[in-house]
This record gives sequence, structure tokens and C-alpha cells, in this order.
Amino acid sequence: MNAELAGVALSFFLTLAIGFPLGKYIARMFAGGKTGLDFLSPLEKWLFKFCGIDPHRKMNWKEFLQAMLAANLLWFVYAFVLFLLQGRLPLNPDHNPGMTPDLSFNSAISFLVNCDLQDYSGETGATYLTQHFVIMFLQFTSAATGIACLVALFNALRDKTTQNLGNFWVIFTKSITRLLLPLSLIVAILLAFHGTPTSYRGKDSIITLQGDTVQVSRGPAAGMIAIKHLGTNGGGWFGVNSAHPLENPDYFTNMLEVVVQVTIPVAMVFALGFYIRRRKLALVIFGVMTLGMLCLVIPTMVTEIHGNPALARMGLAQPTGAMEGKEVRFGPVASGYWSIVTTIISTGSVNSMHDSAMPLSGLMQLLGMLVNAFYGGCGVGLLNFYIYIIITVFISGLMVGRTPEFLGHKVEAREVKIAALVTLLSAFIIKGGTALAAFYLVHHPDINWAAKPTTWLNNPGYHGFSEMLYQFTSANANNGSGFGGLSANNPFWNITTGFAMIFGRFLPIIGPIAIAGLLAGKKYVPQSAGTLRVDSATFGVMTFAVIFIITALSYFPPLVLGPIAEYLSLR
Repeated sequence: MNAELAGVALSFFLTLAIGFPLGKYIARMFAGGKTGLDFLSPLEKWLFKFCGIDPHRKMNWKEFLQAMLAANLLWFVYAFVLFLLQGRLPLNPDHNPGMTPDLSFNSAISFLVNCDLQDYSGETGATYLTQHFVIMFLQFTSAATGIACLVALFNALRDKTTQNLGNFWVIFTKSITRLLLPLSLIVAILLAFHGTPTSYRGKDSIITLQGDTVQVSRGPAAGMIAIKHLGTNGGGWFGVNSAHPLENPDYFTNMLEVVVQVTIPVAMVFALGFYIRRRKLALVIFGVMTLGMLCLVIPTMVTEIHGNPALARMGLAQPTGAMEGKEVRFGPVASGYWSIVTTIISTGSVNSMHDSAMPLSGLMQLLGMLVNAFYGGCGVGLLNFYIYIIITVFISGLMVGRTPEFLGHKVEAREVKIAALVTLLSAFIIKGGTALAAFYLVHHPDINWAAKPTTWLNNPGYHGFSEMLYQFTSANANNGSGFGGLSANNPFWNITTGFAMIFGRFLPIIGPIAIAGLLAGKKYVPQSAGTLRVDSATFGVMTFAVIFIITALSYFPPLVLGPIAEYLSLR
């Protein structure tokens, strides 16, 4: 157990060791400084010329969002059509069929918005063509979209007064060519050398130790697994994700994957400090995020180590902890750390089955997604945190009787209303969706679903409610993980979570960008003796308290009905 704890600690410190210099590199790259990848500039210029893009055009916040939304709409149509027709297209050696319209709708949105919620099984539901040219393509573009939107926020915070948030197309392209592609290449090579498949051949026949002949899926998986973690996308080439021995062959690959998926979110926090020249503010944000992560990961690892108290009362020893649904290769500690890391940063990949986690662990996973701002995904995590900052500045200003200000700009009613709307709509999507699912489950309506509501859940009672709550929470947080006991591939879940993913992705992007653009256009107010310092420990504590209070007020009732009630029932 000590070795497992040491492995988790090493994973976190490696993340910081890589994230800090990477943050400095990201800040320099987007600020126009010299980097080691400047030789890619001719390629980028050719791409801009080929696409008819003026790289020198300045965009205000409305133009920036228009460009981003237009591109995403085009990518959605492209993905939807290819998922529908994949059964008739090439690169399909296993003869997987095309998706149904509702599943195509859900899958296209899922990968478009960086959620990667898979209502199908990876190796049997998609073909090599769609895995590469739809899923991998969208994993790059969705991550780059999040990074580009965060850099727009950086531009708004850096200048005293400005309407220029940068050029979406330039920032988006650089995010891929100079960040995501080079890092993905390195990670993919490491995975390939440790046993992850890179072949375009179909299924292979193997003979097990019991003498059975088994068909094993394979494919060019290493590249997809690299960007799924680097871009905090999630999803899996194989149905069981990173619990699969080909997707995550050994402890080295497990540590590699858990490190790289946190690296860019952490690096973007440090990049904020370098880019806007406010390192103390970045350290305060990093401190709040790390404290939040520890508040979730420590209870999870403790409860997974101790196992099920109901079994302990029966005299059934669990010397290795709660191992149901976990890989013996990784154990309860590494599995618990992974489950929290991937839920706080919206990756959503799994190396164990969350449905088998202890109730307290399930509660921590849900809280990580409900907050959705402790590191968060590529770019969007900081955008979510910015909403909490605006609310904290407003409340703090009311407490001391001053007009709220953030970095020299007055926060007024319009900005606070946008922040409140984003927060309230997220709660409405999660609780409203869960209530709708519970209504159909209880009343058994006579509707021609592909799967009747009674077949949705494999578990009754509190845990069954948690399965439905987790699904909408994961969809809204663009996470993509799920409680495996829920059968989600039917029109109800595909359509409802599809819309939850759309709103859960774009509202937390549009809201912060709009606030940043509005504030940046206001007259700069010089700092005075009465100005609230946002780079102090006091402000960090206040922000953490605001996050705690908003989350508790918004989600305590459904959490009581699910994981909390299940936890108390085991006691």
C-alpha cells in the first residue's frame, strides 16, 4: 500500500514538474515570443492562406464566439453523417454497422464538445475510419477550442482596456500545431512501445489459458489514446477504456496517462500568471484548485483502501481494499486517484469501474464534476473558475461596501447576471434531467423507446438513482465517464444527454467570454488602498467558500437521495 501511495505522489509531482515549464512555454507561444517550434510558422501561414483566413484580423468577444460556434456547427454535421454511414465506408475490417440516428446525434455531440460520453462500446460501435477521422479529429479540435477560448480570456485580462480578444483561427491553429500534436506524438510513441496496438488489422484470434479461442479487437489505438488524455477528452478505443490491458498495458502507462491528462490544465493555470504578468494570482488559483482536489481525492483513497464496512461487519476480510471493478495491476489507491483526477478535469476516462466504487467515492466523483473547476479541462476549467471569481468579487464587494472590481474593471449587474445564469442553468440541466429520467422510470409511460425504462438500471434504490444523476452530471460537465450499471444506448438517454452536453459545453464558454469582453471594454480603474486584492490568500479562501456554498445549495438534495443515502445505509 505504501508503494501505491508513493506512486500517486510521484504522479502528482511529475505533473507539476512538467506543467510549470509547459505553462511558461504556452504563455510565450500565444504572446508571440520565440519558441522551439517557430519552424512551423510557414505551415500555419499556408493553412491560413488556403482557408482564406486573415491572421492579423482582430476580433471582439462577439466575433470570437461567432467564429468558434460556426466551426463547431460544421464539425457536428460532418461527424453526424459519418457515424450514420460508417458501416458502408472503408477501414472497417471488423464489419461494424452504422449507428442509429439517435446514437449518431449523441456521439457527434459528445466528441464535438470534449465530453466523449460513449453510449456504444468502442471496439464494436465505431470503425477505424470514424475512430480516426471523426473521433480523433474532434478530440484535437475540441481541446484546441477550449484552449483558444481561454487565451481569449487571457487577452481580455492582460490589457487595461481593449476590444481585441485575439483571432480565434490563429489561436486555435497554434493550439494544435505547437502544443497538442507534438505532445500527442511523444505520448503515442511511448504507449506503442509499451504494448498499445498501432495496427490497422482486424480482430485477432488467441487461445486463453483455459483453452478457449477468443477474438480480440485491436487497431491503431495509440494515437487516439494519447490525444484523449492530453486533450482531457476521455472516451476509449476499447469499451472498458483504460481498464483494458491493450489501452493501458502496465503501471508505467497508467502513470503516463494520469500525468499527461492533468498536465495541460495545470499548465494553463501557470500560463495565466505568465501571460497577464500576475503570478501571485495564478498561484492563488492553483492553491484553491489543489485544495479542492485534495478534499476529494483523500476521502476516496481512504474509503477504497478500507473497503466495504458491511462486509467487514460480516467478518469478511478485505486485505487489499475494495477491489470489485478494479484492476489488480493498479490497486485501490491508484484507481481512486485516477477516478478523482478524471472527474475534476473532465477527461472521464476510467481505469476501474466507477459503478463499483464505494458510495463515498461516488460522492467525491460527483462533486468533482458538479464543481467542474478544480483544474478542469483544457481551457474550460479556468473559464468555469472565472465564473466563481466574478461571484466572489461581487459578494466581497457587498461585504465591504465597495463597488466590486476585478483587475481594474468594475463588476456590475450585467456581468453578475451572466455568471449567475451560467451557474443556475447548470443546476437546472443536471437536476431537471435526473428528475425527468426518474419520472419515466417510476411511471412506465407507454412510449416506444428502444429500451423500456425498467431495463435502464442494473441496481435498485439509492445506487440506481446515483446512476441516473451521474449520467446527467457527467454530460453537463463534459466528462464522459459513467456508472456502468446504466444502460444508456436508447433514444431517451441519447437525446436528453445530447442536449445536456450542448448546453453544458457552450454556456460555460459563452458566459465567461462575454463577461471578459464586457469588462475589458470598460475604463480601467487604478488600484487604490481600498481595492480588493485578488492575489491574496484571503481572496483564495473566500473563493473556496463560495464554491463550497454554491455547490452545496445547488446539489445537496439529489446527493442526499443518491450517494449520501447509500453511504449511510452501509453504516
